Amino acid sequence: RIEARPPRYDAEELLGIMPMDHKRPVDMRQAIARFVDDSDFVEFGPDYGPATVCGQARIEGHAIGIITNNGPLDPAGANKATHFIHACCQSQTPLLYLNNTTGYMVGKAYEEAGMIKHGSKMIQAVTNATVPQITIYCGASFGAGNYGMCGRGFHPRFCFSWPNAKTAVMGGEQAAETMAIVAEAGAARKGKPMDPAKLQEMKSRIINVFDSQMDVFATSGRLLDDGVIDPRDTRAVLLNVLSICREAEARNPQKVQFSVARP
Repeated sequence: RIEARPPRYDAEELLGIMPMDHKRPVDMRQAIARFVDDSDFVEFGPDYGPATVCGQARIEGHAIGIITNNGPLDPAGANKATHFIHACCQSQTPLLYLNNTTGYMVGKAYEEAGMIKHGSKMIQAVTNATVPQITIYCGASFGAGNYGMCGRGFHPRFCFSWPNAKTAVMGGEQAAETMAIVAEAGAARKGKPMDPAKLQEMKSRIINVFDSQMDVFATSGRLLDDGVIDPRDTRAVLLNVLSICREAEARNPQKVQFSVARP
């Protein structure tokens, strides 16, 4: 640990940085600068897979590795995140995942570039990481991107959400388009063209259902996180949970070497 320094930028500005609309792009480095020591973030491989942001920072003097997203996860970004997780495990640096992704990239070009291989390497690294992992849903967290970014199913030590967060298998528009394709194909097989009005009604209904189910209070109510936090309290929350993680490591119980001796 080194001397702690407050961020150079006001945490109040987080309320204006993070959009409610997950389709609106945001530079997550701006968010990081509002809660880490001296707003200092040493980025890892900034020119390689730039949509995935990895780097080192400090919270009250304690080192922490941060992985976040400025868009979907692509092969290069997944590969970079994997290497960064390995490096943090070697240096025993806790990891913070700031979820802001609609998932892994899909399509022929990305599959030819090794999306499945590099994406699975990232998920394997998250699964096997030996350091404390903390997750905050800051924006979108959809599909396999939720897994790669240490979602609830991967048992991070702590998992929190900001009020604007959205968590789902996929976005409502994606689900609606997928179901529309299925419906049109089914109608074509029966030789009955799909009524455009009914198709639009179905899509609107699906979007409404998804939007209501991926709302942060709906997901938190289903215990998909440990609670919704005010973005301005992120630094204080991280300081608290990192302290708990350090205390847990110090209190690691020894394996019992003898049998039970009850009468």
